[in-house]
Amino acid sequence: MNAREVGKAIQLLLVEDNPGDVDLARDALEDGEVQVNLSVAVDGEDAMAFLRKTGKHTLAPRPDLILLDLNLPRKNGREVLAEIKADADLKRIPVVVLTTSQAQEDVRNSYDCHANCYIVKPVDLRQFRRALQAMESFWFTIVRLPPKEQKW
Repeated sequence: MNAREVGKAIQLLLVEDNPGDVDLARDALEDGEVQVNLSVAVDGEDAMAFLRKTGKHTLAPRPDLILLDLNLPRKNGREVLAEIKADADLKRIPVVVLTTSQAQEDVRNSYDCHANCYIVKPVDLRQFRRALQAMESFWFTIVRLPPKEQKW
């Protein structure tokens, strides 16, 4: 599915504990070319509950793409990524790691756990917006995303 082909909103799950980064992401995505329905999980356990539709997330939409911070409370992003990619029902959802970590070990481990992309968050606000808009353009207008699973 390509959002431009289908003409409907993309479901995006942002897993981020920093409210400022959530606001920046929301603003950047609102200004983009594609309609994005943004859901936010504030920690790793919340993200897995969202993806598994448990607790308060029983009506959660299946995301077309996940933006995942590595440095999260309760369950870190590394654990979330490994859990997603080990789950037969979730592993086809592309995961973009969006984090402040520039550590080569984090980059290597993320790709070892089958991250689809690794983006270091720019510290400059304008650069952060540009990075998210470029990510949006690539993933939602160029890339063909996997079809929704019937189970969802």
